[in-house]
Amino acid sequence: MIKKHIAFTFLLVSTLIANAQLFKKNNTFTRQDTLRGSITPEREWWDLTYYHLDIEVKPEEKFIAGTNTIQYKVLKPHQVMQIDLQEPMKITKVTQNGKERAIKREGNAFFIMLDEQNTDDINSVVVHYEGHPREAKRAPWDGGLSWKKDENGNHFIATSCQGLGASVWWPNKDHMYDEVDSMLISVTNPKGLTNVSNGRLRKVDDLGDKVKSHWFVSNPINNYGVNINIADYVNFSEVYDGEKGPLDMDYWVLSYNLEKAKEHFKDAPKMMKAFEHWFGPYPFYEDSFKLVEVPYLGMEHQSSVTYGNQYKKGYSGYDLSRTGWGLKFDFIIIHEAGHEWFANNITYKDIADMWVHEGFTAYSENLFLDYYYGKEASAEYVIGTRNGIQNDKPIIGYYDVNNEGSGDMYYKGANMLHTLRQLVEDDEKWREILRGLNTEFYHQTVTTKQIEDYISQQTKKDLTAFFNQYLRTTQIPTLEYKIENNQLKFRYTNIVDDFDMPIEVEIDGKHEWIFPSSEWKTKSIKGEDFSVDKDFYIYSKKV
Repeated sequence: MIKKHIAFTFLLVSTLIANAQLFKKNNTFTRQDTLRGSITPEREWWDLTYYHLDIEVKPEEKFIAGTNTIQYKVLKPHQVMQIDLQEPMKITKVTQNGKERAIKREGNAFFIMLDEQNTDDINSVVVHYEGHPREAKRAPWDGGLSWKKDENGNHFIATSCQGLGASVWWPNKDHMYDEVDSMLISVTNPKGLTNVSNGRLRKVDDLGDKVKSHWFVSNPINNYGVNINIADYVNFSEVYDGEKGPLDMDYWVLSYNLEKAKEHFKDAPKMMKAFEHWFGPYPFYEDSFKLVEVPYLGMEHQSSVTYGNQYKKGYSGYDLSRTGWGLKFDFIIIHEAGHEWFANNITYKDIADMWVHEGFTAYSENLFLDYYYGKEASAEYVIGTRNGIQNDKPIIGYYDVNNEGSGDMYYKGANMLHTLRQLVEDDEKWREILRGLNTEFYHQTVTTKQIEDYISQQTKKDLTAFFNQYLRTTQIPTLEYKIENNQLKFRYTNIVDDFDMPIEVEIDGKHEWIFPSSEWKTKSIKGEDFSVDKDFYIYSKKV
């Protein structure tokens, strides 16, 4: 039974990582990849300022129709605008100043022909669209629209589209570099069902046999973070006394799960307390925090985090670390809510840098444990997750073609950060760095280089080789050593140029630092008892 359980848990970790591979595993990219993944000339000339997404969802037909009003600031003169919408959805018309505009379609990219655009002008277009959006095959990894039914036969609908792109269900500027400043989401759906989206509910209109909800997001939001969730929801809430004052925490669950959720969601304020300690104030007080039950595992939709972990501890009831510590919390509540800091507050400009989201957030799981159970528990957990690391390809993907790197971005990324904590040698300083990231890059889109540079500056260490090693190769540093005549000889192999990370070791029962490089070094010792501190993500081999 133990072997079977271990094997199954390993399979879960491997599945989690494999599911993160949303795109091509080869290096052949198409014109569509470039249109989707690059800052094209038809994108760079305008800056998003506001969306009003106004749609009707028809569950029986699995159909969406409506408009998106797109407001923007002109950065430089241009007359062609790229808007993205994926097949089989279609844009039926686009208007500006009441005049219909010509459209040229190239796959999932629509090029809108506009009149002259003057620098610094604030203009808008209204995009009309409709269709049967792609149905999610295995949400959230292979996403789209989930058209499900709950146990009572009521419609249970949700969106999930990271990587795939928000343009799978609504027309937008579908590139991560430019977040809209604010957004209104208006959704019409059959009466008897409730739509929950991002931000705060402004009002609900009674339209007879339909209802129309209006949700307003007052903070910048990335496209895939926008969601609709339509079901037979009931709501309960609490007010959390946070670092920036009272924070509304709302929970939307299926009616028959209300009592279960009231008990199980106690992890949510615990999460908030731990993560405000480690990362700084929750980034979206103005928009509140929500957990919303959905018919798939879960996703980090901004201020509308979706939840489908079956009210179980761990990852669907299993411990990804195989240490026992992973059953101390609900994985989805902790991990997906952790993305409010790393994904929604700090957002990658290019999905090639997706590790910024997933590495830090996988690392947040053990910081949650650190806060409540101590440093040893958190270390055991993150070290335990190494069993799922595959080292199949680098963590960073290819730029400008909507290509993510290896699924190792989760737990290899987390173990890289855990190793870095050891190098800092000061937990309060490490906490200051994590909080500082969320201040320095508050509500911003970033590159890996910006994150690397910030951490290097704050630690006063040249971490170039360190990040190159763990982010840009599949090589894990290997410490080769031998002990002869009271001499310890050691060196690194399997490393990039200039990699010389110091490590803590135990020699004859005493903890001390050694400073390996690619060259053999020698140290006098009295005995032959030698081991490497497990907190460092390296291999060691006696030769």
